Amino acid sequence: MSASISSNIHDQSIPKIEWAISDNLVDYNKAVEIMEARVAAISAGEAAELVWLLEHPPVYTAGTSAKKDDLTDPDRFPVIDAGRGGQFTYHGPGQRVAYVMLNVGKRGRDVRAFVSGLEEWVIATLGEFNIRGERRDGRVGVWVDRTASTGQMHEDKIAAIGVRLRKWVSFHGISLNVEPNLEHFSGIIPCGISQDGLGVTSLADLGYPVTLPEVDSVLRGQFEKLFGETVNASPPA
Repeated sequence: MSASISSNIHDQSIPKIEWAISDNLVDYNKAVEIMEARVAAISAGEAAELVWLLEHPPVYTAGTSAKKDDLTDPDRFPVIDAGRGGQFTYHGPGQRVAYVMLNVGKRGRDVRAFVSGLEEWVIATLGEFNIRGERRDGRVGVWVDRTASTGQMHEDKIAAIGVRLRKWVSFHGISLNVEPNLEHFSGIIPCGISQDGLGVTSLADLGYPVTLPEVDSVLRGQFEKLFGETVNASPPA
């Protein structure tokens, strides 16, 4: 990441960001309700910024660009209109979801830099596990090139990114596949990507059976390098 982008999103004059982890599965609709309340409080200057790490029960979520035909098994899991950017994605156990509620208005008002920062956060985290995550033009999220191991062009998505801003405060965020049931992705065309040679993977699928606490520790360290210091907080309820 360039120094200019980093300086936009990492403002040392902003108080420490709260960092919270929920140990139990959190209902998706409940999480959105909590996020919206927190975003309003941050915007009003009544609450600190927050990064909230959690897992959801199995659910398909539709972003603002979702296409009906990309939902191939509508009766499998609940389907929820997420209100974030992007298309269809899956959330479920074994996937680390990080909801990022930051005041982008105080971080340069550069949405492109903010999203780039989220991508860089995931890429840097994967790098700590010796996995090379990459961006792809026209494809949102973070990808792993597996062409060398398969003998033909093959790239798998390992992390999704979808954000929304309200009064310049962000919510939603990233989802990193640690060890989810990858077969659950078969009920949708993830993020509208359907061409041959593209799929979905996870750290476990790539041969890195790490735990969520291990991933969380690395996520936190890399986040602080990009966005600022964090402080432990209880998960919102």
